[in-house]
Amino acid sequence: MRLASRALWAAAGVAWRESFPLGGRDVARWFPGHMAKGLKKMQSSLKLVDCIIEVHDARISFIGGRNPLFQETLGLKPHVLVLNKMDLADLKEQQKIIQHLEGEGLKHVVFTSCVRDENVKQIIPMVTGLVGSSRRYHRGKATRVGGEPGITRAVMSKIQVCERPPLFLLDTPGVLAPRIGSVEMGLKLALCGTVLDHLVGEETLADYLLYTLNRHQLFGYVQHYGLGGACDDITSVLKQVAVRLGKTQKVKVLTGTGDVNVIQPNYPAAARDFLRTFRSGLLGPVMLDRGVLQSPLVAEP
Repeated sequence: MRLASRALWAAAGVAWRESFPLGGRDVARWFPGHMAKGLKKMQSSLKLVDCIIEVHDARISFIGGRNPLFQETLGLKPHVLVLNKMDLADLKEQQKIIQHLEGEGLKHVVFTSCVRDENVKQIIPMVTGLVGSSRRYHRGKATRVGGEPGITRAVMSKIQVCERPPLFLLDTPGVLAPRIGSVEMGLKLALCGTVLDHLVGEETLADYLLYTLNRHQLFGYVQHYGLGGACDDITSVLKQVAVRLGKTQKVKVLTGTGDVNVIQPNYPAAARDFLRTFRSGLLGPVMLDRGVLQSPLVAEP
């Protein structure tokens, strides 16, 4: 995504924030308790399962929310890690990502985009091959799922996903780590839609998104919203977004001469649009766990 020359010029001299204020936020309150219950229920259902398909967001492939207890729960079951939403992820260093995951013992990884049906057809042959080469386990109407967190709240009934060979899917709720290691990890997960925005605060999330985009030198938001240039102040950005989209409201302000009607930007509405635009990929692809690629675990090719 190319920026107009004026936006690039404006961004060139800006000193971006090197940290984001994280203190005072109760991360535990953001993530619902049904996830822990789901993990316990999954353990009791594993005898019915031949292969585990773990679906994760490709924008947070590493530390962002993969449950450390999940591998322990799997035992010796065949395991496929599906990194979905690849169309929204910056995968320029995809090989390094794969190397890092292999270093953690994840040898069967598929990048997919379910919306575009990209690579999805690789999953069933991979699962069939893994099941065919492993110990045999017991085998086994669509259920409601969706893009918002919390829709699948329990381990559901079997869903047939293939006739030849006959394959059934046992749907489960999202299973995050029992404790989120840091506020910033929680914010990354929230940006990817793993919790309801209002639990974190739309404007807080929008501010963290702006911080992240600027740190990664991703200035697509400037062009998308027609701003005068890149900016690191969320109040200024949301004000411009609100005015641009016509998201303003009349409020009464008490002055020395009486009440006066003033037009104010609707900051929460602008924040929601900023987040929605990012999640739909209109601001360009991003890798929120980019720093992990600098880990010593990743060997240079």
